[in-house]
Amino acid sequence: MTACLEGCHAVPQWYLALDGSKIAGGLGVIENDFHDRKDLTPNVCAVYVEQDFRCQGIAGKLLRTVCDDFHQFGIDTLYLLTDHTAFYERYGWRFLCLVQGDGEPAPSRMYVHTV
Repeated sequence: MTACLEGCHAVPQWYLALDGSKIAGGLGVIENDFHDRKDLTPNVCAVYVEQDFRCQGIAGKLLRTVCDDFHQFGIDTLYLLTDHTAFYERYGWRFLCLVQGDGEPAPSRMYVHTV
């Protein structure tokens, strides 16, 4: 998080959605989300919305914000590792391939978003 706060590079970045002083959700962007495809970078990671704030479009707004920000940084392709199906497609992400997570018994889904 220090590297993000210092603002020297596009990666890493961390985003929060706030409701007053309460954290409603957040996500990050890191080089690699602990998988074997080091060429698929940068990775959106840790997408999370608190239970009380779900189904309000917060995840979609966070994903849109990160894509817009990274476009401004000159990075138009982002990747996202997940076990979810059908969620990220709503926000313009598409399934790319299966990748092996570090120490995971089964492969996970890799999604891609391009501007």
